[in-house]
Amino acid sequence: MTDLDSFRCEARDWLSANVPIVKPPHDRAGARAFALDWQRVQYEGGWAGLSWPREAGGRGLSVTEQIIWCEEYARAGAPNPLNPLFVALNHAGPTLITCGTDEQRADHLPPILRGEVIWCQGFSEPNAGSDLASLRMRGRVEGDELIVDGQKIWSSYADIADVQELLIRTDPLARTGAALSWVICPMDAAGITVRPIKTMAGAYKYCEVFYDAVRIPLGNVVGGLNNGWATAMSTLAFERGTASLGLLIALTMRIDAMLLDCPADRAGLRNGLARLRAEAAAVRATAYRVALDSEEGVPDASGSIVRLSFAELSQRATAAAIDLYGIDAPEVIGEHGLGHDYLDAFSETIAGGTSEIQRSIIGERLLDLPKGPR
Repeated sequence: MTDLDSFRCEARDWLSANVPIVKPPHDRAGARAFALDWQRVQYEGGWAGLSWPREAGGRGLSVTEQIIWCEEYARAGAPNPLNPLFVALNHAGPTLITCGTDEQRADHLPPILRGEVIWCQGFSEPNAGSDLASLRMRGRVEGDELIVDGQKIWSSYADIADVQELLIRTDPLARTGAALSWVICPMDAAGITVRPIKTMAGAYKYCEVFYDAVRIPLGNVVGGLNNGWATAMSTLAFERGTASLGLLIALTMRIDAMLLDCPADRAGLRNGLARLRAEAAAVRATAYRVALDSEEGVPDASGSIVRLSFAELSQRATAAAIDLYGIDAPEVIGEHGLGHDYLDAFSETIAGGTSEIQRSIIGERLLDLPKGPR
């Protein structure tokens, strides 16, 4: 048995003994408590921060070992990795490791791994979503503080978060992304108001956040004042690259199960599911390649291929599930049913950069095509 085989067996045995039997609750306080408890269990078991370097409190494992963990995690039916801790573990943590100061890493990384804090993202605005360079929310320097005013929207779990990764405009004269700053914003700061947004899936996962003269220490700027564009690109590279690997593996396994459940007399649907299975295998292989290629640093623009392919695949797969089981089937109805996943999947081609943005990134940065109009 190789070391990787032993690692797989160790992961499988631990997950088998520790994966929660109950489903995560949908109420906000319950969702927060469940996510933090599950993270704490993983931390105490030695399974938190697998990809983080040892000096940051992680295990410093190889990408291959991370892939094995994701495979076993999905096979065990463990809690959806797209939970309230997603931003902390896949955005903020890796960004602080790459761009943060020693003090910032010491202050914020251990609580993330121990399951003590929830992070949310404050990037999108009502008139600046995928085009982050056009965001208008401003922060002015006053002594050793930033005074922040404005609004953010589509901030996942902001109503139950402790900290926010906040992108603001700190140079009012500059017209490019170089005028931005990436800031650690405490969500209990005076002047912050959070308003949850109900989606068509019935969930209140997203929020809009309002800032009225919010004071943030300059020491909370990550990557340097007016250098937030470069810092944000690191954040989005992690999101579009390796962060969704566990979700993708779980989706491919779901498609396999759907094909097995499909009756032999539904030939058209079986053919469609077989095509989805082939597509899922191709996307999964691409995701593995991108993950392995990025082992030495920040993922490159290839992550947009994975992000785009996964987003569109998830929409087609959940639609096929409704077709297979029927709208009133036990597998479809309810808070944890496929009906919720179908409605929620419509956001996949918007969140993290729309499909159009991802295609532009692929064309310009990977295929070296002429840039489109700005």
